[in-house]
Amino acid sequence: MVHAVVAQLEVLDISVPLLLLLAGGGLIVAEALAPGAHFIVAGVSLLVAGLVGLVLGPVLGPTLTIFAMVATVLIAGGVTLYGYREFDIYGGSGTGQTSDSDALRGKTGRVTERVTRGGGEVKLDDGGFNPFYRARSMDGEIAEGEEVMVIDPGGGNVITVEALSALEDDIDRELERDRDRTDRDRDRDPETA
Repeated sequence: MVHAVVAQLEVLDISVPLLLLLAGGGLIVAEALAPGAHFIVAGVSLLVAGLVGLVLGPVLGPTLTIFAMVATVLIAGGVTLYGYREFDIYGGSGTGQTSDSDALRGKTGRVTERVTRGGGEVKLDDGGFNPFYRARSMDGEIAEGEEVMVIDPGGGNVITVEALSALEDDIDRELERDRDRTDRDRDRDPETA
């Protein structure tokens, strides 16, 4: 049966290895035109299998060549998938995907150029392809190197940030009050502390 398939394709003046090579190349081109790891694993697998078939076909004969190409597709597919995941080419877990400006709210980063009410620059952690953003502060200045959080993504080219050291919530205030009470109790009666 394998020999019949090979013979039918060769009647059309196209061999199985050449067909796989062309299909793999086409899928790789499709991946280049529409990135997102939709076609890369199959494209590389078929391309490598086609190359193996073209090189080993005259040596192995048609039946063994088909089995060698099937094994190559499986091995090359596994290696390509592993490499794709290991090297995180597209940012894995959705970090490389485009999102709206609201996704920036709450992100943290560091000031790379002093931030004032008029401007500055920050580098956001997990900020996407280009993590550098023009920024302005809510009030005052934020020194270079200080950690910040995005308060307002702005929807445009400039985000509004606040220094993490300036942000305080109810939990922080309650923890501070509890520490103060513990310190006062310790000062009054050092033996119970």
